[in-house]
Amino acid sequence: MSAAIPISFTLLLGIATLNPSYNLPMTRILVIAPSWVGDCMLMQPMLMRLAQRHPGCRIDVLAPPWTEKLLRQMPEVNEVITNPFPHGKLQLGARYRIGKELRAARYDQAVVLPNSLKSALVPFFAHIPVRTGFVGEMRYGLLNDARKLDKQKLPLMVERFAQLAEGAHGEIPRPLTNPRLAVSPGQRDAALSKLGLTQDKPVAVFCPGAEYGPAKRWPVAYYAEIAQRLTLQGYEIWLVGSPKDKEVGDNIVALGNPDCRNLCGRTDLADAIALLSCAKLVISNDSGLMHIAAALDRPMLALFGSSSPQFTPPLSDKARVLKLDLVCSPCFKRECPLGHFDCMVQLTPDRVWNELQPLME
Repeated sequence: MSAAIPISFTLLLGIATLNPSYNLPMTRILVIAPSWVGDCMLMQPMLMRLAQRHPGCRIDVLAPPWTEKLLRQMPEVNEVITNPFPHGKLQLGARYRIGKELRAARYDQAVVLPNSLKSALVPFFAHIPVRTGFVGEMRYGLLNDARKLDKQKLPLMVERFAQLAEGAHGEIPRPLTNPRLAVSPGQRDAALSKLGLTQDKPVAVFCPGAEYGPAKRWPVAYYAEIAQRLTLQGYEIWLVGSPKDKEVGDNIVALGNPDCRNLCGRTDLADAIALLSCAKLVISNDSGLMHIAAALDRPMLALFGSSSPQFTPPLSDKARVLKLDLVCSPCFKRECPLGHFDCMVQLTPDRVWNELQPLME
């Protein structure tokens, strides 16, 4: 450890658990956000609950820069503070410096959503009196309101996040409020103008990427076939995703869809949210954009392969989930460990087309 940090790491981990006043009203709360866009969307019901339990409180979020434009669309968030740390990097000295800078904000509570030891360091260094989170990587001392996670009682990620908004022995209200986003006409029109798009036809938005890995991605040829069928039904097809998804989008266009608009890599997250709000129909892999489309309450078919809708489903009454219950699925791997990718390959375009009919009606 750098000599500039006036505490030894061994001592830090050995600090006795404090007994904070969990149920006192909090006026300033710092939330340590997850790194994935979808997880940040699933964090919103927890933010809603914090605002409900502590009326008038200020909620700031320490988050990676790529999630900032999503978080700024959430009315519960007062300020987004950039978390500059690359995934897996300790950078203890830098975490100490940020924590020291945050002391001036005089937060009453920190809620730490990631389970890593690293994620609990900044609130500790910021001297935030109540530091709440699940035990995770043995974070006693770093967290003085350390909860034990009951996975059977809280099977959904959104429920686990929401539980941290409650007092030490509180119960989450059921049913939880779904995440929700609103896009103003001005935001929508600005995104359409920027990209040269119109809504002269009903729009189907495809989200063919998945940042986590290829095991979550429905085959490109299948997306291309559904695009052809929807075009014949009078839909305009927009392909939305990150720069990493541009090649996938190009391939969908090349496979008989010259009129598809490949917007992958041409939008920032705020643009993508605005475009999704225009959709009459969304088809998506299990991804961050899937959760955003659900929060916008768009009619959607969500395709699951290696992951599980029993853990991170799209939270909307207008979303349908399609998944094959194979023995090997869900494996939660980035790539198919068996090499056959049956969980997606056997999810044929005909099966998807049949599931789309109620949404199209």
